[in-house]
Amino acid sequence: MTGEIILVEDNQDIREALREYLIIEGYTVKEFSGVKGVSQELKQQRGDLVILDLMLPDGSGFSLLKEIRSIRGVPVLILSAKDTESDRITGFELGADDYVVKPFSPREIVLRVGALLRRGGGSEFETKRGRDEASIIEITVRGTTIVQDLDAHSLMVNGEIVEVTAAEWEILGLLLSSPGRVFSREQILDRCLGYSLAGTTRTVDTHISNLRSKLGGEGCIRTHRGYGYAIHSDQSVPD
Repeated sequence: MTGEIILVEDNQDIREALREYLIIEGYTVKEFSGVKGVSQELKQQRGDLVILDLMLPDGSGFSLLKEIRSIRGVPVLILSAKDTESDRITGFELGADDYVVKPFSPREIVLRVGALLRRGGGSEFETKRGRDEASIIEITVRGTTIVQDLDAHSLMVNGEIVEVTAAEWEILGLLLSSPGRVFSREQILDRCLGYSLAGTTRTVDTHISNLRSKLGGEGCIRTHRGYGYAIHSDQSVPD
């Protein structure tokens, strides 16, 4: 694949390792050791994806992520030593498309970068659904009406516009495509995020948790313990 990667990481060894692997795969890499200059780079419409460390010497990675989201819908992959659930949730809530905890394999990062670029990110995201499918999907779940407009790339919950990340949009679209069908975490990773790696299924749980909050409650997406997740319409499943 080709594309320009903006790499924001203060550790020189990590930057050099990632740069080498990314260049081998055909990417160009613009490196930053801190937050300074990143926003200006994005405002000039440069960069197809951002790899972002959270602990930077001159500012907060979370603050930079929030600023990035106000500028462009470029995909963002967080790369951090912060490994708590609250850190991951915060990252996804602020608009991250993926979250990798250090230490990591550079090959895994390259795989994730490729997956993110294939499916796009943020407001620049294009749905992977075929043109022949319905452009509007509407379903009522426990009294909550969910409308996903594929052409306009908009989501409405009980008549109100709801902002979701690219990953959340893909996962919701998959669940809505087959109401009542249970999708495993591995299936969601493979179909929605473009990869399925050992130890990454917790990423799905975090996305589901965020989606539930945005859709209005725990019951909108049901957990089938030992199997995965599903959305059941009010017409098909009683309370």
